[in-house]
Amino acid sequence: MNSQLLIQTTANAIAASGMYALIAVGLTLAFGVMQMANLAHGHFFMVSAYTVYALYALGGWPFWWAVAAAVVVGGVLGLIVERAIFRPLQGDVVSGFIATMGLMFVFEVLVGEIWGWGLSRPIPSPYMRAISFMGASVAFQRVLLIPFAVVSIGGLMFFMRYFRLGRALRAVAQDPEAAALQGININKMTALALSIAGAYAGLAGGLMSTIYAVTPSLGGHLILPALIVVVVGGMGSIGGATLAAVIFGFVITFVTTLVDGVTAVMVSVTVMAIVLVIKPQGLMGRVVA
Repeated sequence: MNSQLLIQTTANAIAASGMYALIAVGLTLAFGVMQMANLAHGHFFMVSAYTVYALYALGGWPFWWAVAAAVVVGGVLGLIVERAIFRPLQGDVVSGFIATMGLMFVFEVLVGEIWGWGLSRPIPSPYMRAISFMGASVAFQRVLLIPFAVVSIGGLMFFMRYFRLGRALRAVAQDPEAAALQGININKMTALALSIAGAYAGLAGGLMSTIYAVTPSLGGHLILPALIVVVVGGMGSIGGATLAAVIFGFVITFVTTLVDGVTAVMVSVTVMAIVLVIKPQGLMGRVVA
């Protein structure tokens, strides 16, 4: 690998780490509060990307207004899924797993029937220029994701530690029965957790919509690496998910560049297995923080 390709791949890996982190922190927050995995989380990303396509590429909205709408769409989807699936199945992990697996196919079919199957939807970048560094050229859109990821995840961690609602979310994640005895409304906290999770997936989908091939199957491609990141980081740990996102962002990007995408998934699963053998609770445990 020459120096130009190394720089290019490193920049792509950093951007991928930011995207995985935005997706994974929402997924791990929802799991930490509800103790149930949302397999349709990647499809929130996909629907949000299509929102940007519809509003920005077709509707002529300003790009940032379309991204803001994608965040709202992701948050609303989270609320709907919490109310329609997770609340009635509260405590039934297997049924929740099966229901969200079915929801994945519902999202794909609906989007495929509306926007068509097979072909990706091109979304032009509002920033066509690239940043040159030591002979390598990096798309400005990829670089833009990094500060958004840092600020968004840092803001979430600050919210969880210093705001009353954030501390209530942590309390529910640690001991829901004790939290309920202290007057915390569990249903409101699960709704808040899912809406935040959806909003973060929406932000990632909106920002990455101009880079990824936007197809109905996009969410299915992203959920496996997102789950790997969450499991390795520690189910329920925002800091752990962020750290794992950086690790796997580099692993997946470099292996894909040097070999191929299938091998990258195999290597990622192998790394996950090794980490869990050494630290069964993940890198940073299972507490929302």
